Amino acid sequence: MSTATVSTLRGARLPKWSPYAIAAGSVAVAVGIGLGAGLDSEVQWGLIAAILFLVGTYGIAARVEGRRQARDRIATSLVWVSFLIALIPLVSLIWVTVARGVKVLDVYFLTHSMGVVADTEPGGGIYHAILGSLEQVGLATIIAAPIGVLTAIYLVEYGRGNLSRAITFFVDVMTGIPSIVAGLFILSLMLMFEMQPFGFAGSLALAILMMPVVVRSTEEMLKLVPNELREASLALGVPKWRTILKVVLPTSIGGITTGIMLSVARIAGETAPVLLLVFGNPFINNNPFEGAQASLPLYIYQQYANSAGSGAAYDRAWAASLTLIAFVMILNLVARGIARWKAPNTGR
Repeated sequence: MSTATVSTLRGARLPKWSPYAIAAGSVAVAVGIGLGAGLDSEVQWGLIAAILFLVGTYGIAARVEGRRQARDRIATSLVWVSFLIALIPLVSLIWVTVARGVKVLDVYFLTHSMGVVADTEPGGGIYHAILGSLEQVGLATIIAAPIGVLTAIYLVEYGRGNLSRAITFFVDVMTGIPSIVAGLFILSLMLMFEMQPFGFAGSLALAILMMPVVVRSTEEMLKLVPNELREASLALGVPKWRTILKVVLPTSIGGITTGIMLSVARIAGETAPVLLLVFGNPFINNNPFEGAQASLPLYIYQQYANSAGSGAAYDRAWAASLTLIAFVMILNLVARGIARWKAPNTGR
């Protein structure tokens, strides 16, 4: 069959650069419409450009390639437009946080506490808040990660009957509880035993929020391990517990680690339980088991709430927010590195 015949059977097609040309034209027309109509918001311009891009893509593709191919292109365009719309708030948040957070973010800010500095005065730092967050989140991870992983192993490898269904039900319920409820639960225990605010109380509340996420993510990762691997190990006479330890867990360790890191990122920004249980402290407290402590989310809240219009407090709040974002990003990068390092070798 000749090349001309194949080209005829395939029909006319738009060039590869056509989506970019349509997008550029849509943006230009949207800017013109926005200026002509007196629209001051770039968001409105972007929505007009997105609508024009979708309409233009369908119209041009239907005329050149036919309606069937046009519907395929419009579906692809909807995916890209949705992705960009979802990306805009994230990029805007990061841009604003970086632009405002770098004003006071330096070595002094990271290595000093508030001490005797008032919230409305310049100076001070977040060393005490970083230390408190690391200790509280670290203790919560030490508590929640083993319990969550072992619970998931039981549900996938051993769980049968009413007990398994009850655990699954309560894990689903715990996944959706507000953070303030976990804080109130621990607070009620503290009031019963007449205890004062301390860092470990916040860790307990954070562990409650972290456990169901670890269980769910680990459970899904364990279900992805092929049953053939388990059957091959058991057929060789290996006990089930050793099969889980040497075959199932190494195969899924990358996903399990990622799930744990995601749960850590989920609790790292919680403010309500810390506000109730840890109470905040402008001074450095290295002991999470005695006395009030600070944390990054609580520090950000207090700087904003008690600023009384002070620019110094706002700058410290934005710098602490940038530090918290960097902390979560580092956790995710570490999780990816561990997942890649511990992933099973698939080479032959």
